[in-house]
Amino acid sequence: MSAAEGPLVVGVDTSTQSTKALVVDASTGRVVASGQAPHTVSSGAGRESDPRQWWDALCEALRQCGDAAREAAAVSIGGQQHGLVTLDDRGEPVRPALLWNDVRSAPQARRLTEELGGAKFWAERTGSVPAASFTVTKWAWLAENEPESVRATKAVRLPHDYLTERLTGQGTTDRGDASGTGWWASGTESYDEEILARVGLDPAMLPRVVRSGEVAGTVRDSHDLPFSKGTLVAPGTGDNAAAALGLGLRPGMPVLSLGTSGTVYAVSKRRPTDPTGTVAGFADAHGDWLPLACTLNCTLAVDRLATLLGLDREAVEPTTGLTLLPYLDGERTPNLPNASGLLHGLRHDTTAGQLLQAAYDGAVHALLGALDLVLDDDADRSAPLLLIGGGARGTAWQQTVRRLSGRPVQVPEAKELVALGAAAQAAGLLTGEDPAAVARRWNTTRGPVLDAVERDEETLARISGVLSDAAPLLERSPEAH
Repeated sequence: MSAAEGPLVVGVDTSTQSTKALVVDASTGRVVASGQAPHTVSSGAGRESDPRQWWDALCEALRQCGDAAREAAAVSIGGQQHGLVTLDDRGEPVRPALLWNDVRSAPQARRLTEELGGAKFWAERTGSVPAASFTVTKWAWLAENEPESVRATKAVRLPHDYLTERLTGQGTTDRGDASGTGWWASGTESYDEEILARVGLDPAMLPRVVRSGEVAGTVRDSHDLPFSKGTLVAPGTGDNAAAALGLGLRPGMPVLSLGTSGTVYAVSKRRPTDPTGTVAGFADAHGDWLPLACTLNCTLAVDRLATLLGLDREAVEPTTGLTLLPYLDGERTPNLPNASGLLHGLRHDTTAGQLLQAAYDGAVHALLGALDLVLDDDADRSAPLLLIGGGARGTAWQQTVRRLSGRPVQVPEAKELVALGAAAQAAGLLTGEDPAAVARRWNTTRGPVLDAVERDEETLARISGVLSDAAPLLERSPEAH
């Protein structure tokens, strides 16, 4: 390994399933060491994790980084959004954290929306309409179902806040992650006292929101990590905002993230306020906004179809007249929570490969529909789509996105974009740069650009038509089937 050209920084991605750590040369962006350790998540109705596991995983991931981690001058933590971490008066978890994908608070989300001004009020006040993923709904659920846990809680944190606080001894967060709680007012960029009063949460229990470029603290004496006392700690942020930093996004650059669920987002100068709830009006990590829309059915749904058909996920064949809406888990965009998968146009000569291609088409159609809602009117609609996530390197995904978007597609070679974004944030503390500018200097979007092809308007129109015609069926509750 050649010597680093500049100071070393550490970027962390504490996600739902694991914690990853990268030691990065702040001068070049070169990853000089990495480590990863898993977490466990409960199964059943809830999705919970013990926050202390995240700390243990961070310790192990950094141990795997070896001596390089000891030389780091700054560290930053990106993390899964929305999770509710409740701490007692000793800073210990009162109970396991309620994670973003714990949907038990759906009734509380509906009730909060109705009781406090409706969807328009919430969109204008917080940028988003409450959904079961948001932290405010989880706190309301906890107050109803575990009042003893609420009484024992002296501090409320998000996952990245918890790890940052264990590093520094100070309760801090950032605007990007705070914007996903449901109790941060995007218009004033402060905690919303009316909403907090409605759910019975004392604002004194919340962390201080640290500004971009500000030091959140320094590594304190008592810890189990290889950092020196006094190592700078950046504010950190939520995973989507960290990935946006990791890509060095400029306003209007569109991102399609192909994972278990699909996510589309772009940096914007305008504060989003979508009363339909389709676009979440998140803040980014450095002063702009990160409107984001999510589809529930992406790689996992298409892989499930491939398994049912006994095919490799790449074994697609061109199809005409066949439409498959792969809404296996219901769908969020379009908003059809009770939907199931729907197939239309099946013929005697239809092949398994054509069915699989139709599943890709249906998933990408939903993603592109969400992207249209995220992008500002003046965004360049011919700019390359940045394709990231687990499906981004799949040929069938790449070709389907090209054909249905009519746009060039760029596939960044960089993989751990959340951790890279956190590392760019840490590097920015040392250099005084905007972290997104650091990532651009590191050229993190470097990767092949696939030229645009003619947009397949016929397939797009067919899927839209089937979706419209089938709406009454897709909107039925499961009990009505």
